[in-house]
Amino acid sequence: MNSEPRLPEHPLGDEPAGTADGVGGDGRDLPGPRGFFGRFFGALTGADDEGGAEPGEKAGPPDAPGMVNLRRMRVDDVAVPKAEIIAAPDTIALQELVEMFREHGFSRIPVYEGALDSPLGMIHLKDLALKHGFGHESDFDLRPMLRPLLYVPPSMTIGVLLQQMQQKRIHMALVIDEYGGVDGLVTIEDLIEQVIGEIEDEHDEGQDVLWLKEKPGQWLIKARAPLDQVEAETGLRLFEEEEDEDIDTLGGLLFALAGRVPEEGELIRHDSGAEFEIVEADPRRIKRVRMRLPAAEKAAETSEAARQAR
Repeated sequence: MNSEPRLPEHPLGDEPAGTADGVGGDGRDLPGPRGFFGRFFGALTGADDEGGAEPGEKAGPPDAPGMVNLRRMRVDDVAVPKAEIIAAPDTIALQELVEMFREHGFSRIPVYEGALDSPLGMIHLKDLALKHGFGHESDFDLRPMLRPLLYVPPSMTIGVLLQQMQQKRIHMALVIDEYGGVDGLVTIEDLIEQVIGEIEDEHDEGQDVLWLKEKPGQWLIKARAPLDQVEAETGLRLFEEEEDEDIDTLGGLLFALAGRVPEEGELIRHDSGAEFEIVEADPRRIKRVRMRLPAAEKAAETSEAARQAR
């Protein structure tokens, strides 16, 4: 059985013997500063200086893309939470699986037996299409088409995981907690986006918009929207960090205010004067929320009435 491929110690090739002070062994000048891929692999293997930035470069804010993130960010910083993982049971019918791929636009979906905490592997859209052509399901058998997944701890740095994905040619990983349960999901695209920024394709258009401003003082917001971004958009202070450091999304705030998972249609009022209407929810989580600022709405209506009266 072939062993797994290993990365060379120096990904860009061995350094020629006899080099010193920028001069090659044959007397030629060595190349100047490395390009993108040189810095990328240098940061990945730890060859660069601490921080991963070239001399004169700024590391940027903690959430900014950059190669410094390969060693600064952990897997749980970028993983999709367990509640948001789209996965399929091993008993799923062919047409249901096709519809799942169509609805979500993914190319890979994890497959489990019984519950997500018992994963079996992942199904690739290409394997499904090549074998069945989205045709009849009389001979449909999911398990032989499954590909392996990586299983990683939440504390692993994203650079180490990216290197493992490159070595093993497995581009999806499940984050496993201390008890062996599934805690999140990460793809190779999630990791690379932390280095070069957002990668959008034809299926990404409009899918990751966290909020929509419907009118002055009113927004339709996804519950997973980061709380600090909601505050920046609306201009309201909704949460003090010293209150509970575990709250970092709008849904988490509403859960804390209600003391339970709010029901669809429920109205929750905040001390700031903001009102939150639960637009979409299920028994386990909130999905979408309509946020209203009554004062802003009233000011906009007054302004509009004054304009029409002129």
